[in-house]
Amino acid sequence: MFRIVSIIPFPRDSEENEQDRVLISLITLPPSLPSLPPPSESLLLVSERTNYLIYELEDTTTLAAHDFDVDTRTGFMPPQQPSLRLPSDWEPWEDILDRAIASKLQLGCKVRLTEEERETSERWRARVRELSILPTTELKKSEVLLRRAHLVLAWLLHFYIHTLPTNSPIVIPAPITLPLLQVSRDLQLPPVITYSDDVLYNWRFTNGQEMDEYGNDILPSPSNISAHTLFTGTSDEAEFYLSSARMELKGVEALELMRSMMDEMFVGDDIATRRITEYLHELAEIIKELGEMLMKVKEGCKPEVFYHEIRPWFRGEDSSSEGGGKWVFEGLEMDESLSRPTELSGPSAGQSALVHALDVFLGVDQFSHSATSPSPSASSTDAGPSGAPQSQNGSAKQPRSTFLKRMQGYMPRHHRAFLNHLANTPRPLRDFVLTKFQEGGASGEEQKSGGDSDGQKVLEAYNAAVQALKVFRDKHMIIVALYIIGPARRTPAGSVPSTGSSGTQASKEKEAKREPLKGTGGTDLVKFLKSVRDQTKDALLLSDEVSRA
Repeated sequence: MFRIVSIIPFPRDSEENEQDRVLISLITLPPSLPSLPPPSESLLLVSERTNYLIYELEDTTTLAAHDFDVDTRTGFMPPQQPSLRLPSDWEPWEDILDRAIASKLQLGCKVRLTEEERETSERWRARVRELSILPTTELKKSEVLLRRAHLVLAWLLHFYIHTLPTNSPIVIPAPITLPLLQVSRDLQLPPVITYSDDVLYNWRFTNGQEMDEYGNDILPSPSNISAHTLFTGTSDEAEFYLSSARMELKGVEALELMRSMMDEMFVGDDIATRRITEYLHELAEIIKELGEMLMKVKEGCKPEVFYHEIRPWFRGEDSSSEGGGKWVFEGLEMDESLSRPTELSGPSAGQSALVHALDVFLGVDQFSHSATSPSPSASSTDAGPSGAPQSQNGSAKQPRSTFLKRMQGYMPRHHRAFLNHLANTPRPLRDFVLTKFQEGGASGEEQKSGGDSDGQKVLEAYNAAVQALKVFRDKHMIIVALYIIGPARRTPAGSVPSTGSSGTQASKEKEAKREPLKGTGGTDLVKFLKSVRDQTKDALLLSDEVSRA
């Protein structure tokens, strides 16, 4: 049995010597020490000979543990290349997907769709309906294969639905319905394309090499990966996925800083406070770099191509502004364990665990995702780690919006567990910063040092990180305006109806009213993003208000 502990020199006098301080040293204690106090006690052992205190250390290494599928080198991205093809038993799925891509199937809502393009799409859909219903039991033996199966089947679903003529009912045939719903159940994911399908598990090494000349695994990096499965085959679509993948890889540095700060918060002394201050400034710089990486999508993905040729493939059942047709899943009666899915939104950046992790760690999620009124269905997990979310003056905040919880449902289940673990830390960063600032003010330290106390500095560093996140969301709004709002305004009303709309004059008139744009996640896009961006600044800790609290 092993314990992870921290060894800290017990000071011989009132002055602390930073050079003597050993922080987060890892030792193992053999099972021959049964007299150790239970984990609930902080003091484990005092050695008079060495004058050391040995404290139990919160195991923050679990932030990158296998249980959460978070790698210390690649973050939420897998360190190994995802499966690029299913075994031969499921080759019919791979083959029909290959045919869709090779045939360059076109959107059913495409303006000036030719008769030949319509017929090509119908022949492909007929082949899908003729597929055998393949069993999925053996796929359960491998998480990697389940992920590939979900990607392939979800891609087939979206190809099938979005190549339909605009006046057709949306009926998904049993050869897709049954295996997709079964695989989705096993992965605890909705049966649609998710962010993990098109970003996290949709890449390959550009040169095909997975090991170096010495037999060591090659890790994914921004320069050695390519997008694997595409709807359009365009470089614009590939760049759209890869820009997010690069940000995920950069996010590893943010995750490491979070782990280091959690370690320091456990110690909680003045040196820990100073180190957390440094780490927060580093985190602000990383968030700034993530924003710059987000803006670089413009270098490889053209807005008009994205809006008209790529984005429509992502639409879920609830992604149409004018309300497209309901999706009907055939074959449900053939498996009594299945039921009609209710979560059918398309992939969204809101499904990335990275930005959620930043929100949760900084305590920003209590503000940037707060509902306008308390949700009667909000669970206890919607609150902060200490129950109901608290504002900076201690009053209860509104629970996080249902959209946040919904988007977590579209994440890999391990990543959801990671966020829950992060949200339920017994030492939230925001509380730590508040406490240190208020302790400095109460002791008169701030006045003596002209407002330059450790508490003041850590508060300013915290605000710098929150402000960086707000600026990141400013940049996100710029991208949304460039890639969605602008092209939408330049598109004549009724010219690009959603799959499943009637195509009648009445529907065109309704569309002409310019109802609010919806994101692929099903939200009122502009209203939601503006509220998240504007409310992020509410998380800033204003020293005057905190002092009065």
